[in-house]
Amino acid sequence: MSKVLLITNEEPLRQLFGEILQSEGHQVTTAEDDATARAALASRDCDLILADIALMGSSEMELLREIKQGGLTAPVVMIAGQPSLETASQAMRLGAYDYVAKPVRREALIKAVSQALRHKALLEEKGRLQAESQRYSSHLEAIFRSVSEGIVAVDTGLRVSQANQAAEAICGFSGQDAIGRSWGELKTDCSGACRKVLSLALQGRVPVKGQRLTCWQDAGRQQLVIANATPLQDQAGRHMGAVLVLRDISRLVQLERELEERRAFHRLVGASPAMQRVYSLMDDLADTDATALITGESGTGKELVAEALHYSGPRREKPLVKVSCSALAENLLESELFGHVRGAFTGAYKDKTGRFELAHGGSLLLDEVGDISPRIQLKLLRALQEKEFERVGESRTRRVDVRIIACTNQDLKAKVARGEFRQDLYYRLKVVEVSLPPLRDRPGDISLLSQHFLVKFRLQYNKSISGLSPGAMEILLNHSWPGNVRELEHALEHAVVLCRENILEARHLPPELRLEKRSLPRSPQDRLRSERRELQLALENCRWNKARAARELGISRQTLYRRIKRYGLA
Repeated sequence: MSKVLLITNEEPLRQLFGEILQSEGHQVTTAEDDATARAALASRDCDLILADIALMGSSEMELLREIKQGGLTAPVVMIAGQPSLETASQAMRLGAYDYVAKPVRREALIKAVSQALRHKALLEEKGRLQAESQRYSSHLEAIFRSVSEGIVAVDTGLRVSQANQAAEAICGFSGQDAIGRSWGELKTDCSGACRKVLSLALQGRVPVKGQRLTCWQDAGRQQLVIANATPLQDQAGRHMGAVLVLRDISRLVQLERELEERRAFHRLVGASPAMQRVYSLMDDLADTDATALITGESGTGKELVAEALHYSGPRREKPLVKVSCSALAENLLESELFGHVRGAFTGAYKDKTGRFELAHGGSLLLDEVGDISPRIQLKLLRALQEKEFERVGESRTRRVDVRIIACTNQDLKAKVARGEFRQDLYYRLKVVEVSLPPLRDRPGDISLLSQHFLVKFRLQYNKSISGLSPGAMEILLNHSWPGNVRELEHALEHAVVLCRENILEARHLPPELRLEKRSLPRSPQDRLRSERRELQLALENCRWNKARAARELGISRQTLYRRIKRYGLA
């Protein structure tokens, strides 16, 4: 049970949030003003602080500083109204973990609290691992076989005189067989990257500390180690060799990566290699203003990617303005994008500000950009190239600073070839393309997405559904999902609405899923063949540069080597 401190001067908010958090199994303590909050914080008995930014004046900002300076590890999540976004940004700079905007939806509150508590747990685990590593480093003089670091002692000729079990595990050699052998003669599983560290200590007769090395095992497993080498002297001061201490930090580094990843991708859900490539590309795009073209079938989540790009980038505090290019006729779309002046056409009774102007300083999302007419394509091209345009019926040129994010489910390259889409506009939009995979190509994410939507709709419809039955999950895994993630979301909502039990059964799913022919499922062999083709294609595209291929697939190099071995692609 997590302990949550709720700070707000609004009694209805305290009561509502308290009930929501208690229903999720949290213990809630409330504070209505500065004094009550300080008294509650003095006890240091809370795991999370949920604070209304409306209460946060200058004294409360000082309170936030005191929380962080006092060493309280509980993350702070701010509740911000629209007029308080600037204050929210200041609070984030002072160490607040996150904020949620009013009006706060139940699922948004629960998600923010859950992520903050997971973040705290990760930080505590990371701190524990760091403290453990520091304790090991401070006891190098202890009996070397009692520590978890690998310790190897060598003479001046790099012949091994001693080695502990940890060194055997890290380096992959047998300790007894290694005694008396030169370091170059050892039969190890690794690449021997630490030999240079030992040589430096022997030749310079000075300690070599804190060398971070990447060791590759023959099985394709990557290790990250910190290597320290210290020269050894006898009682007479004669040089007699060196001792090498190795600390495996692979788990710590992986924890850091996971901690960073969990804060990066907003509402996107998926752990497949295909989605990892999308996440990696979004990381590269996050801090830029580059125009992005998001492609993919209907229902794959293109709008979610657009929102993630905007809210993780430098324009996050400016507006994200959306326009559906397929929903409006040509004249209406022109007016919608660029605005018009009074009298420009029949029905133009007053001036109208276009979406380009409304998005000034922020981002403009052009949804289904492949449907715009040739005339609008020409005006859009000019707006992209010159950052300027005229309202319909006006000769005055207006300039804007807007980042363009375009979405389409069409093959724009094919439309260019058919003369239906301007080639220059296509390349102007496709500075960077984010291609979203269809759900059928990432079947491993179906279970993850199903659980995500089940939690979402369970809260929305106030149901007590604990999970899906094996039969229901089998149907979901076997369906071809032509509507992709959106179809899966609607199927789960349908099922949750009909379900009156604790377990969601197959009969609660939409009829078209239950009646689908069983000849459609992809067998495990089909999925393995698909993964093998994906791996081989990535390797060929990267000319068998395994580091680049791993980045392309969004996986670690040890995972890449493991899959290469599994599929016989070495």
